[in-house]
Amino acid sequence: MSKKAQKPQKKKHHNNVIVYSTWLFTLLFVAMIGYLSYFTATSKQEMINNSYNSRQEILLSRNYRGTILSKDGEVLAETSLDEEENETRNYPYGSLFSHIVGYAANGKMGVEALGNYYLINSNSPLSEKAANDLAGKKNPGDTIYTTMDVKLQEVASDEMGIYKGAVIVTEVKTGKILALVSQPDFDPNKITDIWEKLVNNSQSSVLVNRATQGLYPPGSTFKILTALEYIRENPTDYDQYHYECTGAYKITDRKISCYHGMKHGSVDLAKSFAKSCNSSFANIGMTLDRNRFGETLDTFYFNSSLPLGLSHSRSSVVVSSDTSDAEMMQVSIGQGSTLITPIHLNMITAAIANQGMMMKPYVMDRVVSSAGTVIKAFQPESCGQVMSPEEASVLTQLMAGVVQSGTATTLKNNIYTAAGKTGSAEYNSNGDSHAWFTGFAPVEDPEIAVTIIIEGAGSEGDYAAPIAKRIFNAYFTGKAYGNY
Repeated sequence: MSKKAQKPQKKKHHNNVIVYSTWLFTLLFVAMIGYLSYFTATSKQEMINNSYNSRQEILLSRNYRGTILSKDGEVLAETSLDEEENETRNYPYGSLFSHIVGYAANGKMGVEALGNYYLINSNSPLSEKAANDLAGKKNPGDTIYTTMDVKLQEVASDEMGIYKGAVIVTEVKTGKILALVSQPDFDPNKITDIWEKLVNNSQSSVLVNRATQGLYPPGSTFKILTALEYIRENPTDYDQYHYECTGAYKITDRKISCYHGMKHGSVDLAKSFAKSCNSSFANIGMTLDRNRFGETLDTFYFNSSLPLGLSHSRSSVVVSSDTSDAEMMQVSIGQGSTLITPIHLNMITAAIANQGMMMKPYVMDRVVSSAGTVIKAFQPESCGQVMSPEEASVLTQLMAGVVQSGTATTLKNNIYTAAGKTGSAEYNSNGDSHAWFTGFAPVEDPEIAVTIIIEGAGSEGDYAAPIAKRIFNAYFTGKAYGNY
């Protein structure tokens, strides 16, 4: 073939490359525009809340920060203006809601961070905005109604007293957070003044929200999950379980002892759970399929982030075929390297009360404009069916037994029925323990779940359970008078 015949073919090939390249880059450009549009639409809040986004400053030059209210309309945070329109962020309840409502200076925390997008935007009527513009005034930011109950928060805080730890109260069927206390606390009205002192003190953990960020060994409260796995692996004869407790369980040179070396004698699964028999649960743990148990724990959000808007830590536990006997004995009773956050334990507890359906905890109920128009209403969200209704029913009966004849008999009363699990969680080699309680009421139709951790308090029955009782009492007494 001559050179003249080759030139048209080369030119045609060259033109095809240009056409294909043009289409490729056009498609990439369209895809990029589409992605950016989607990202902007779905991540608008995250973009505005980013500390590097100057639009926050633009919005705050036009609007002053909105109000945060309790579920009943009590002011939890507000911006006050003086005669010269100077702004001051006020927290009328001082330290009472410090960790859950948070602060909006030196960074943000709690609802102040979670709802920042709504608080700095204003959906006031156009007529009101026009009048403010003419007067040289800012517009009021939107108002957030939370799910928080002032009375329950006060009771929970008062009952914690001087102890360090956390209390969480949630609505079982919805996931609404009714009370959340973390101690030690702080006064958000003084956050600017105390900031340097707090952040420069390496020993201070005041700014840590222990309810969502505190990681603790769960102790005997973890027996809820050990029992669940045993029930799953022995669906037809779990109620035939039997063990003779002599006060300790031994394998070679490893030993698990019951609390204070108590000998529980002949126990079945229900009595093992009610009396919180460590020896029996170490024995149960050694019978479990470790890979299956690990998979069960994964479905309960261990070793992963919780579906929770608030800043939180990851609970952790590793169970697999590589888990040694010594480690398995410890895991079975919630010790060893096992760690959990109080909010996570509350979610598990509420799921049992809710027939196995785990709900996403949430604290923002709705956003309204200055004219009272609802801008956004938040709805309950499910995290999934983490156990069957039948499994939840069995666990409910086991937890009811803890109150009726076990380590939480202080909760027995004539006003309501309760179910729960106590826990003493050792956290050092000296045998010092945290006190846990987690439970719900009433047993027949659960309404609220309460989870309590008291650092270094020792026996759970002497400290955490009585606090739970007073919280339950406050709720059901208030309900009797039409407050709930």
